[in-house]
Amino acid sequence: MKKKFVLLFIFALAFAFIESAVVVYLREIYYPEGFSFPLKFMPLKIFLVEIGREFSTLVVLFIAGYLSGKKIGEKIAYFFYSFALWDIFYYFWLKIFLNWPESFLTWDILFLIPVPWSGPVITPIIVSLTMIIFAFTIIYFTERNIPWRMNLLNYLFLGLAIILVFISFIWNYPLLIKQGIPTKFPWVIFFFAELLSLIAYLRVFIL
Repeated sequence: MKKKFVLLFIFALAFAFIESAVVVYLREIYYPEGFSFPLKFMPLKIFLVEIGREFSTLVVLFIAGYLSGKKIGEKIAYFFYSFALWDIFYYFWLKIFLNWPESFLTWDILFLIPVPWSGPVITPIIVSLTMIIFAFTIIYFTERNIPWRMNLLNYLFLGLAIILVFISFIWNYPLLIKQGIPTKFPWVIFFFAELLSLIAYLRVFIL
């Protein structure tokens, strides 16, 4: 188990380097003065390639997690672990390469599928840390054959939390496509989603 965590850690670190390198190139082309809002629209061909790159990133991370686990719970947990580390190290490398973001509250475009996501940098990092906690706990319980309590209510808590996080990230989508500058993030929705995640975690593993 420790060996898998170490190898996936190295994998996420290297894969994040590749991802951030691509962003360095894109910003050099479209934002040579430094990234800032409003968004500059790409040609359709480049945009479609970018969508494909993001989808391929998810595929690679999912396969890494799938191959690392034995049971379905482990596979999902290792995917969470890989994805979360990749996301965190993505910003680590951008800070090394571009000295960006300026702070954890700097706004960024987070994802493009199915519509552009946006938010302060701290928000995907918080989600990633939550995923790591879930991943470690699931793998710990699974490796030691400790039962964990998933039932309909816990699935509802987790499902609602995921939906609310998604809503908070696409909240400014209508503004972005009008080339507006986002300034307000729905923190109440976001932290309520995190609260639901905490409740689900406690119900499944602790209480």
